[in-house]
Amino acid sequence: MITYLYWAFFIALAFGLVFLFGARLNAWKAAGVGAALVLFFGWAAYFFYFQQLFVKRYGGVMAIRVPAGQYHIAATWKDDNLWIENYDPRTNECIFAEYSKGNLLEGRVTLKNCNPLTRMETLTGSAAATQ
Repeated sequence: MITYLYWAFFIALAFGLVFLFGARLNAWKAAGVGAALVLFFGWAAYFFYFQQLFVKRYGGVMAIRVPAGQYHIAATWKDDNLWIENYDPRTNECIFAEYSKGNLLEGRVTLKNCNPLTRMETLTGSAAATQ
């Protein structure tokens, strides 16, 4: 919800500039440039700063896709950065991928010979055998 309010604010501000400069002052070029600048700075601020902050603290909107052929295991927050753990059965690796603000300085940790699916089968199989 907060994401929609954020964009509604910047779109209203851009239309307000068009109305003020274009309709009132008859400066359509300045109105177009001003509206474009407002929308650009709104996008840049959202993408590089506010997106993860809104999602973590205020219930914003964010979509992340699991790469083809991988299985999602877990997700956690470290400060304002989101860490996703996926398992790749083709290479038998667990991959921790960081989604930082603006997708800059993203970390990636790969655990070799990590097979959580076999471990889960072993745990559930041994639990069934003891009952």
